[in-house]
Amino acid sequence: MNQLQKEPSPRPVDRLTVLGNEQDFDVVIFGAGINGAGLFRDLCAQGLRCLIIDKGDFGSGTSAAPSRLIHGGLKYLETGEFGLVAQSTLERNLLLKNAPHYVTPLPTLIPIFSWFNGITAALRTLFGSTSAPRSRGAVLIKIGLALYDFYGSRDRVMPRHRLVGRSRALKEMPVLTNSIVAAGTYYDAKISHPERLVLELIEDGLAASKTSAAANYTTMTSASNGLLTFQAPKGGTFSARPKLVVNGAGPWIDHVNAALGAPSKMIGGTKGSHILLNNDELVRSLAGRMVYFEADDGRICLVFDYLGRALVGSTDTKADNPDTVRCEQDEVDYLLASVSALMPGVNVARDQIVYAYSGIRPLPASDTSIAGLISRDHSAPVTEPDQTRPFAIISLIGGKWTTFRGFAEEVADTVLKRLGRSRAVSTRSMPIGGGRNFPADAAQRLQWLTETSAVSGLDLQRIDTLLSRYGTRALQVARHEGAWSGTERLPDSHDYSLAEIDYIVRNEFVEHLADVVMRRTTLAVTGSLTIKDLQAISSVVGAAYGWDCERANEEFAETVTQLEGRNLMHI
Repeated sequence: MNQLQKEPSPRPVDRLTVLGNEQDFDVVIFGAGINGAGLFRDLCAQGLRCLIIDKGDFGSGTSAAPSRLIHGGLKYLETGEFGLVAQSTLERNLLLKNAPHYVTPLPTLIPIFSWFNGITAALRTLFGSTSAPRSRGAVLIKIGLALYDFYGSRDRVMPRHRLVGRSRALKEMPVLTNSIVAAGTYYDAKISHPERLVLELIEDGLAASKTSAAANYTTMTSASNGLLTFQAPKGGTFSARPKLVVNGAGPWIDHVNAALGAPSKMIGGTKGSHILLNNDELVRSLAGRMVYFEADDGRICLVFDYLGRALVGSTDTKADNPDTVRCEQDEVDYLLASVSALMPGVNVARDQIVYAYSGIRPLPASDTSIAGLISRDHSAPVTEPDQTRPFAIISLIGGKWTTFRGFAEEVADTVLKRLGRSRAVSTRSMPIGGGRNFPADAAQRLQWLTETSAVSGLDLQRIDTLLSRYGTRALQVARHEGAWSGTERLPDSHDYSLAEIDYIVRNEFVEHLADVVMRRTTLAVTGSLTIKDLQAISSVVGAAYGWDCERANEEFAETVTQLEGRNLMHI
């Protein structure tokens, strides 16, 4: 073992300790999901002093349960949310430029089962009907794709749509059901490491503002006369006195507002579940495409290749308890049946599931009976100060993963105006984390790999893997791994090294074993994690943090229980 493994290491610099136990902040943000993290980065870039806290890990709530798409929201055209589609397609295009290490184009195929169906129903929905359109025909889809191209023209980086007939569609994708009459193809994007992008936004914010701080696994214990007191994961406490509070707690927004002395009923979320299949035949048939299709009940489903697994999603049902949400057996049956009906020639089965996840979308409270028709647009209502609470609370309602930057910009402008400050910099063209100076083509990539190889001593193939995993922040990981005596890998997931795990633990706000396998890496979500891998990772984390046997065993047991119980893994 290398000396790095033998000596316990402190966690990343604890700014709260450095800054003191009671501090004044311009803004305190509750919730370090994608919306909170995006706002934290924006405000820090403007020179504000901010604190972001989360009761769990960064990006561990709803932001860890998306369809892993960065998309413009084609289906929102049906409900007339044209402004949302315009913003979403723009933000998609910007993310392709600002986070190229994680966000990449995704050709998407829509199987079509009629020529003219759905037009009347679509018009009714457009004008406020509460019944969702069914059997969207080729004419309707053609109109929708043309509008989608129009709205996505700003900062365009991908091709326009095309529509082909049945014979051409089946030639290109033979596993589709013969009942199709045509197929449309357009481009959206996918994100490979959503939880890491949340972390990078927080890290970018900390780099931009040296007096700001971030804390995960931290809960508020009291709110009195403008002073907020928090319990840190190690048992200590600290306090913050904010000028303004932002509640970005997602499905927990109403709980946080109540704890702050401002009871609310803002959230009426819906549940979305996904499964990942180890099905090489299905992945080969997809050939890098997503299939975006209508299930028998009219709901929209999708399937695409996510890091070598077939990701299938998603359900959309009303739910209100984010702490117990999980993918239920009836949802698994629904998703498997939907894929089987679309691709009858491909065998999909329950025993192919390597991972499942579920989350509650923090949508606005709504009386509609159809969850899919609840608006995905965002809003930021303000609860003004009162006699017992000297600060205003801005609650982040709704929104999509794709539009986090634009949403953050809108809220940041509101915050700046309230604090009498002006915007110093725009985030529109601001790279995120490892997307900074990311090589734009094959020649630049080879040059980057060669230079990093010379610095770290690692071979080009290994550095290429790290570049795909961390973007240009792979340089720091490679240097750490290069200083490690030996090239020991995980027992079964050989593309991860022990040195790489050690770097993550020492530098990326890890508090628990589950943080490493579920959010800092893709070991769990791709189903590659084994018991032997988990034991090896536990040893690295325990050595870095000085865990005793009792703590190590407890962490191991809790992680296995989580993965097998809520994520349907078999490890």
